[in-house]
Amino acid sequence: MHTSVAAAKGAIEALVRTWAAELSPKIRVNAIAPALTDTPLAGKFLDRDEKREAMAAKYPLARIGTVDDMAAAADFLLSHESSWMTGQILAIDGGMSAVRK
Repeated sequence: MHTSVAAAKGAIEALVRTWAAELSPKIRVNAIAPALTDTPLAGKFLDRDEKREAMAAKYPLARIGTVDDMAAAADFLLSHESSWMTGQILAIDGGMSAVRK
């Protein structure tokens, strides 16, 4: 099912960039691209300590993302501190997209 996920993510990234261009300067458009996050949706990947440890080891920061991590990113995007950002995709992924272990 990687094809459908990749297509959906690609479409969202394209929409963010397109809307950022079309709606500026009045409206900013950015998005969060989270990696594995400890939520009920990820339950089948994190339902045993061995699975949780193995998944965490895949990330440079050696842990699974939390809802608080994603909320902090959303809070930043909604704040004045991000007022000169538009058309960006924030990878909140424990370093996975930037660093290869």
